[in-house]
This record gives sequence, structure tokens and C-alpha cells, in this order.
Amino acid sequence: MKITKICCIGAGYVGGPTMAIIAQKCPEITVTVVDINEERIAKWNDKDVNNIPIYEPGLSEIVGEARGRNLFFSTDVDKGIDEADLIFISVNTPTKTYGAGKGMAADLKYIELCARQIARVSKNDKIIVEKSTLPVRTAEAIKSILDNTGNGVQFQILSNPEFLAEGTAVEDLLNPDRVLIGGDTTPEGQKAIQALEDVYAHWVPRERILRTNVWSSELSKLTANAYLAQRVSSINALSELCEKTGADVNEVARAIGMDSRIGSKFLKASVGFGGSCFQKDILNLVYISKSFGLNEVADYWEQVIIMNDHQKRRFANNIVKTLYNTVSDKKIAFLGWAFKKDTNDTRESAAIYVANDLVNENAKIAVYDPKVSQKQVLADLDYLETRNSIENAKFVTSFSDAYEACNNAHAIAILTEWDEFKQLDWNKIYDQMQKPAFVFDGRNLLDGDKLKKIGFVYQAIGS
Repeated sequence: MKITKICCIGAGYVGGPTMAIIAQKCPEITVTVVDINEERIAKWNDKDVNNIPIYEPGLSEIVGEARGRNLFFSTDVDKGIDEADLIFISVNTPTKTYGAGKGMAADLKYIELCARQIARVSKNDKIIVEKSTLPVRTAEAIKSILDNTGNGVQFQILSNPEFLAEGTAVEDLLNPDRVLIGGDTTPEGQKAIQALEDVYAHWVPRERILRTNVWSSELSKLTANAYLAQRVSSINALSELCEKTGADVNEVARAIGMDSRIGSKFLKASVGFGGSCFQKDILNLVYISKSFGLNEVADYWEQVIIMNDHQKRRFANNIVKTLYNTVSDKKIAFLGWAFKKDTNDTRESAAIYVANDLVNENAKIAVYDPKVSQKQVLADLDYLETRNSIENAKFVTSFSDAYEACNNAHAIAILTEWDEFKQLDWNKIYDQMQKPAFVFDGRNLLDGDKLKKIGFVYQAIGS
């Protein structure tokens, strides 16, 4: 089967970039990204390609090249489904906030709604691809819905999880470590796998395209994120021990990272991991383990989350403790709000939780992030439901300039490792701060010795 038309349901951080790359590399395939969010689609279609809703280095140029040629963004979901040979499902699967599995299980209501809409609209055989991160055996539920509520057409269900790191998503898509495709072992299932493999083979060497069964593919995504998050929590746990013993966590990380069996990646101590995937996927893994009675397995993975939450609270507590046990009415400048550099994604960012803890102590938070708006900052705090939006706005203000945010501040907390923060004139910043001045580097971004020379009391996680 040769794919000529692709539809992706969901124009978010996965669907948008992935479809842009497919459209660029496969000019003979028409790629349509559909979403019911009219504002988001309008931004993807903005005449100024720099205004697209997702910031990733290099993405706007790729969208600009393919958009209008064979890449389209639309709110007409039914039309996109009807015309496609292959449909990616790339909608949100948040952690449940209600009912059984509350706080751990994935909420699959959007996945089910997509399946029912596909079943209702489809008039010819289609390949359905899970792109969202899903619990094991979700494909089984999707197939049941499609087979029992459709128009008698045949569907093949594939699992094709994304392994993108935000901030490097374009490079990850152009040069992936692997592309994983899970499907049925039946002849029809293998033909569907081959059809999707042929799409990726336009630019990905076939030896990097792995075939598995559906269940292995679904579990591999959860496991990959769990392993990466585990490494972050492990080095963060050691950072606290280093502070007590006088060891330098950066030196420890370098020493163990040179072991070829361990490697150096994800061994940078920090205020904690964020993003939409790590916590959600580990909690999902915990829930699945508990549902099978594997309580020891569940406890093991849940500790990764416990350590991450502890690190964020510890960072906020260190700020309060250093500022003479009170931050009431003191200005704390936050450099960075996104969960990592080179993205405008703020989901589960450590900055949200550190800010919330400090506002609980009546601190005044001044935020500067080059890609995050005041509206988004307040929306993130409102989501915690600790205070209402009017109260949050009294304590948290965003600035369009780092120097303005730091002006007259009692302390600075570096929460995102944006490269531009390394280039700031720290002498100038120090001169305009309250004295004594403090900087808390939650991302180990700056040269501590340099800052000490200009008068800061410098504290970083693990130093």
C-alpha cells in the first residue's frame, strides 16, 4: 500500500513538528494537520511563519517551506479523516484528575473520541497510528471501537511512539536514534507496518526502523521516559548528599559519566525535571504495575517522582533559608519559566512549583523568559488551583527584559538554561540588586567562581 494522503489529529508539540518533517521529506504526500482548537490552527497558518504556536529551533523554516505545498493545517477534522490513507492520533493524554486511577492513570477520553470520530467518518480502509503516549494495550481498545462502531471498513492499528526531546525536536526527527513501529503479525498488519516504514524511509535509514508487536512498542515509550527520568532523580539525590559531605556533584557526575557503561547524558544535577512526558509516563507505569499487583515495581518507579518533587521543594526552601528565613515582600527574579531551553513548553516546569512555594511565603516573583508570556505564566499557576488568577497576578509579574526583571531584586533563581543567560552582564545585574545579593542556579548554568568575585553569594544545586 502506497501512502498518498496523511491526516494527523492534534496540532500540538508532537503532531505539528512531526508532520512538518514528513511533509518536507515526502513532497509527493499530502499532509493535513487537524485540530478543533481554532486559535492554534490560526497560528499555524499565520502569514508570518515566526508566529507558529510552537517554538523549536529550525521548525518555522521547515513549516514555511512545506506549508501550502503539501502541508496544511485545518479545523475540518471530518474532511481530513475522510481523505486520508493513514491517520496519526496525536492528542493529549493527561493524567486523570477524577475517578479510578486519579493522579496516576492516563486519561484516554480524547483518544476514544478520536477513534469514534474516525469510525463514524471513514468510508474506506485506513491505517491508524498511535502517536500519543499511551498505556499498554490501548491499541486493543481503539481497534474494538473502530471495528464495532464503524461503517464496515477495515482498520489496521499501529503504534509509532515519538522519542522527541523538546528544544531539539527538529534534529531528533531529522536524525532519529530509531523509529519504532508496532503492529499485528498478520499479513495485513505487516503490510501496514511496511507502508509506514516506507514513509520514514524517505530520510531514515531502514536499519534504524524497528518493528515490534503493538504492546512492545507502547511499553517501550513509557520505559524510555522512565529510564531517563530515573537518571535525573538519581543525580539529584546525590546532589543533596554532596552538599552535606563537601563533594562536588559536577565532579561526581563527570567521574561516573566517563564509565562507558553509564555515559554522561542526563547526569546534570538540577532543580528537577519537567515537561509533559516524564512525570505523566512514570505515573502511568506506576498505575499499570499496581493494576497487575506488582506493588514493588510500582514503588520503585514512584520513588523517581518523589525524589523530583523533593528537589523542587528543597530548592524553594533553600531560597527562603538563605534570605534570612523570610521572603515576604522580597523580589525574587526568575530567569526562565519554560521547563528547558529552546522551547516555549511550560508543562510541569520546575519554575511553576518553586514560584508557587515562594508565593505561599508572600514573595514577589519577577519572571523573564524569552519565549513564555505573562498569560502563560499565570495560567500555569492557576492550574495548580492554590490561589485564583487575581491573587496570582498580585504576586507574579513577567518582564520582557532580563535586566528589568532583576532590577532591585533580593535574589535571582535560574530555572531554565537559556544560553542568553550566560551572556548577561552580571556586574551590571549585581549593581542594581538589593544587597546582599544572592543567585540560586537551579540549572548549573553559570560560573560560580566568577559570580563570587563580583559579590554574589552563589548557590547551585549540588555545589
